[in-house]
Parts: sequence; structure tokens; C-alpha cells
Amino acid sequence: MLQSLALIFLLGILLAELAARFRLPRLIGMLIAGMLVGPFGLGWLDEHMLAISGEVRKLALVIILIKAGLSLDLDDLKRVGRPALLMSCLPASMEILGYFLLAPVILGMLPVDALVLGAVLGAVSPAVVVPRMVYLMDKGYGKAKGIPQIILAGASMDDIFVIVLFASFLKMALGGRADLFSLIKIPESVVLGVGLGLVAAWLVPQITKRVVAIRGVNQLILILAFALALVALEPLVEQWVAISGLIAVVVMAASLKEKLEPVETQFLSQNFGQIWLAAEILLFVLVGAAVDIRYLSHSGLAVVAIIFLALIFRSVGVMLSLSYTNLTWKERFFCVGAYLPKATVQAAIGSIPLTSGLASGNLILTVAVMAIILTAPLGAIFIDETYAKMLDKA
Repeated sequence: MLQSLALIFLLGILLAELAARFRLPRLIGMLIAGMLVGPFGLGWLDEHMLAISGEVRKLALVIILIKAGLSLDLDDLKRVGRPALLMSCLPASMEILGYFLLAPVILGMLPVDALVLGAVLGAVSPAVVVPRMVYLMDKGYGKAKGIPQIILAGASMDDIFVIVLFASFLKMALGGRADLFSLIKIPESVVLGVGLGLVAAWLVPQITKRVVAIRGVNQLILILAFALALVALEPLVEQWVAISGLIAVVVMAASLKEKLEPVETQFLSQNFGQIWLAAEILLFVLVGAAVDIRYLSHSGLAVVAIIFLALIFRSVGVMLSLSYTNLTWKERFFCVGAYLPKATVQAAIGSIPLTSGLASGNLILTVAVMAIILTAPLGAIFIDETYAKMLDKA
């Protein structure tokens, strides 16, 4: 496993720098590195590394979500509450509708299978979007109108919405009855996630200031431990209640920002930013390793066409979510582009219909893989190249 880690960091950083030389986002180089050394490429990664790949990717995501929470201003988030809430469900719903209408015509799929496909493709990738929104908040771009906050909050919540729909649609496609009552899990998981995050944010200062005097790096480790515990709690209690561990992490970090001294918050934010530099490589290389490049050769123009047509539906959903706001058309268009990337969720659930025995599982996986290849770089390049032109700097 040590050789695999060395290979991930070495090749990941080299190809990331190479991508940057060609004015491409660094994550493209990292994704390519993962595809090269992964099990569907040269097969150089240790099987034990691949076995814990999902957990390692989750660790990296937790780190950037802590950094995101420490960068959030709760007053700003309250001010943009309605569009952020709509962004968590409306764009994904519109994209699922697009696949439901188009996949039977373009790909010859059954309507119920098209719903499964839409649910797989409906989620935006927090791994691509969140780091960039944190950067924009740190630099002040769009912050006055809460644009990064809207996108960050929506991206953190729409995964829950889509995954619940995916489980319901897959059950329907496999011949079972969909438990529509399970849709209650969506608001339940958000509310309980917020509550759990607030409790954790209250506990951390109690421990660091009253129980034992913990400062500096030890305080950082304690916060990371709490964040990991919040995420680990989610699958342990899912048979009784639905809790979003990722939302709990963001809320905990954002609440801590209000409770800690400014110098402590600055220290934590800077150091979690430094840790992210290593975690980013792990995350994107392992996401790339999960992409089965064998399916790319079978992806024709029909697959590419349906991905971009469905993104039009998604873009309409973003525009509707931002209606009745004070955003200019240029700023709204930026939000549309920032909400395009697919990666993490698609890599995680794209193969489940195939392994579950769904007849169109192979096709669903193919579309998921192609969507990652097309939209992750497209969305990342769009954000990186346009934010300075489209957003005002505070």
C-alpha cells in the first residue's frame, strides 16, 4: 500500500503540474493519473488501497468541507437561504426529468431505467465545486451577493436528495415497489445533520477550553476527529433515522467560526487549506481510478448528446432557482456553469445498477463514466477561467 500511496502522490502532482502548464485545471491531470494507474488502466495500485479507496475519498471530502465551513459566513448563508434550498433539489430534478424524457428516445431505454440513469447523473460533484467556492469566498469574488455560498450549500445538499431518489428508482426498476415515504428522509437528513453539527460545535469549545487546554495543531486534530465521527455516524443509524454527516461537518465548522477567537479560526482555516493540498491529490486520483475506461470506447455520439441535452434541463433548473434574486444575468450564467461538474457521486453509484442485475446497467455505467470525463474538466475550466470576469470582488 505504501508503494501505491507514493505512486498516487508522485504521478498525481506531476500530471497536475503538466495540466497547469497547458492552462487546464490541475484536477484533470489527477483524474488522468488515476485512470492510468487504476485497475482499468495499468493496474499498478495495490488491491488493499483500492479496497479502502471509498473511505480515503470521504476523508479528503471531509477536510475540504471543514475548510468550507470555516470560510462560510452564517449571516450571508441566512440571507441567501431560499435560492440555496432550491439549488439543492430543483436543478437535479430538472436533469432527471431530461433523462426521463430523452433516454427512451435516444438510448432506447425503458422509462423506469431512464429515471435510474437520471438519478445517477443528477448530482453535482462537491469534490470539484466546493474547493473552488472556498477559494472564491477567501478571495471575495461574488461574496457580497452570496454566490459561492449559494453554490456551496446547494452542492452539499443535492447529493442527499439525488441518492434517496436513486435508491427509490432502482427498486422500481428491479421490479420492487418504490417506497415514496422514503422521500421524507431528505428533509429529515438535512435537519438532523444541522442539529448534529450544532451540537458538535458546542462540544468542541467545551473540551478545548474547559476540560483540557487544547490549542494549535491538537485543536485541529480534535476538530477533524469530530468531523470524521459525524460522517461515520451516518451509516450506523441509517436504519432508524436519516442524518447527513456532510452537512453536519459544514455546520459544525461554520458554527465554530462564530465561537472561536479570530486568530484560532484563521489558524485552522490556513492549516486545513494546507492539508487539502495533499487530500486533493488522493481524492481526484482515486476518483480517476474508479473510472472504467474500457466503457469509453463503446460511448457513441448518442451518449455525448444526451449528457449535454440533459445539462440544458439542469441549467433551466439553476435559472429557476435564482429567479427573484438580485443576481445579474452574468452572475446567474456563472452559477449555471459552476453547477455542471460530475465526478464523486457518479463514481460511487454508477456501477450499482449493473451489479444489481439491471438490464441497462452497463449503459448507465457508460453514461456515468462519460459524464465524469466531459463535465468535471468542463465545469472546472469554466469556473477557473470566468470567475474574475463574471463576479464582483468584495
